[in-house]
Amino acid sequence: MPNPVSRHSRTRRNKRRSHDALKSPTLAVCPQCNEPKLPHRACLSCGTYKGRDVIPTE
Repeated sequence: MPNPVSRHSRTRRNKRRSHDALKSPTLAVCPQCNEPKLPHRACLSCGTYKGRDVIPTE
């Protein structure tokens, strides 16, 4: 297996790592309770998805 002959600079290393940062998740607003939720998922606070009850809540 070949090994690198010369060392890569800090700039080159950081250019490679520029896309590794964590991004905050995109949030949507639940139309029933107006709480933030992940898109295309059931709302955890009221238990609805696309206007239907899918998670039993109290």
